[in-house]
Amino acid sequence: MRQNELKRILAAGGQGINGWVAIPDAFAAEQYAAQGFDSVTVDLQHGAADVGGLIPLLQAIALSGATALVRVPWNHPPDVMRVLDAGAYGVICPMVNTADEARALVSAGRYPPLGARSAGPFRASHVAGADYVAAANDEILLIAMVETREAVANLDEILSVEGLDGVYVGPNDLSLSLGKPGSLAPSDPEVLATMAAIAQEARRHGLIAGVHTDSPATARLRYAEGFHFCTLLNDVRLLVDGARRMVSDLRGDGPVEASRSY
Repeated sequence: MRQNELKRILAAGGQGINGWVAIPDAFAAEQYAAQGFDSVTVDLQHGAADVGGLIPLLQAIALSGATALVRVPWNHPPDVMRVLDAGAYGVICPMVNTADEARALVSAGRYPPLGARSAGPFRASHVAGADYVAAANDEILLIAMVETREAVANLDEILSVEGLDGVYVGPNDLSLSLGKPGSLAPSDPEVLATMAAIAQEARRHGLIAGVHTDSPATARLRYAEGFHFCTLLNDVRLLVDGARRMVSDLRGDGPVEASRSY
C-alpha cells in the first residue's frame, strides 16, 4: 500500500501544514493543493462538498502529492467507511466528546480485528495498492476533534482508545464551549491553556495533535505549544482575503484585516 506521507512526516518529528477545501470544485482543489501543503482536508461538515462529489476532489488533491484527508459531517459510521473506501487517507471526525464516541470512530475506520469496517474499498484499493485491506489499519489516520468542554474533561479516556491516531482542535467551537468568543487565533487565557494542555496530553499518549489556525504566525505559536500539524485558512477565506486586499489596494483604502473565521 502506498504510504501515508503525512503520517511519515509527523513520525519523523516534522511539522505538518494542512490545507482545507470547502469549495466543491476539482479545478479549484487542484490549484489550491499544489501550493506545497503536506496534506489537504476536504470539509464535508462545514464545506459545500458532499460525499457524491468527493472523488473528483480527492483525484485533484492526489495530483499534488499531498495526503488527502476528509472531515466527515458527523461521527456516522457509513460516512466514515464511505470516504475511506473513496480513497481518503485519513478522517477528521467532529464533536467526539467521550471515549465511547472515539471507539465508534475507530470501529468504523478500522478493519477487523481492531474495528468493524466493512471490506469494499471501491476506489482505495486501486489508488493505494492491491494490499489495501491488509495494510490500511497501519496507514489510515483516524483523528477525533476535541472541541467542547465535555471532550476536554474526557480527554485522557479519549486518547486511551486503541486505534485512535490523534485529536484535532477546532478553536472556534472550543472557545464557544468555554463561554468565550469564537476565534481561530484565541487570546483568552483559559482557551489558550486548554489548547496547550490538549497538545501536551496527546504527546504524552504518543498521539498526534492538530489544530485550525488563521495565519502562519498563529500556526507557529501552536507548533511551539506542541501541536504536530496546523491548518491554515480554507480555500474560501483565502480567496476572499486575497480579493479584498487587491480591491482595497486599488481603491487606496489602506490595509484590510485578514479573516478570522473558517
